Amino acid sequence: MAGDPVVLADGIGQSVSAHIVTKQEFAGYWEYLLDEAIFTAPAHPSWGGAALIGQDGRLLGIGSLRLQMSRAGEIADINMVVPIDLLPPILDDLLTRGQVAKPPRPWLGAFSAESNGEVVVMSVAEGSPAAEAGLRQGDIISDVRDGEVDGLADFYRKLWQNPAGAEIPLRVVRDGRETWLRVKSADRNSFLKKPQLQ
Repeated sequence: MAGDPVVLADGIGQSVSAHIVTKQEFAGYWEYLLDEAIFTAPAHPSWGGAALIGQDGRLLGIGSLRLQMSRAGEIADINMVVPIDLLPPILDDLLTRGQVAKPPRPWLGAFSAESNGEVVVMSVAEGSPAAEAGLRQGDIISDVRDGEVDGLADFYRKLWQNPAGAEIPLRVVRDGRETWLRVKSADRNSFLKKPQLQ
């Protein structure tokens, strides 16, 4: 719970006594979404893979990011931690197959941010489905299929209702004009394994 004391400890013996700031949804620009991430402060300087340990000695999560938070006009460094409860349901798959045994999510290769509830494309990965469909930096994604997009997390949820490889219609606002793009999504893992042309 917010305010609970915790310890964030890395693998080389550094630890930070901290507290839980909040637990809330987190959407990352790289097509990433957690329903309930844990945020702690003060930040650990070596957060990646650091263990978040509760008062009772239980592992609560694994450090993932260092972010900045603005509160009452002051900026503070915080850590975003992935809850450990997400691991047990997929642990056997990871140990035996190296990945989760469920169909992959569709991936576009669009790096996007939320601004006033709108999803704005910051960039697209070279050769990605988004690039091939003509999605560009500065485009605003307003709809996925027939559903209006209400922020970055909603965009990912609507996108992920489709299988990887599906053609996904996106309504895009570019320079004040609306247009529809059809993006043939991909399995991100397969895309990353393709040999890159030099």
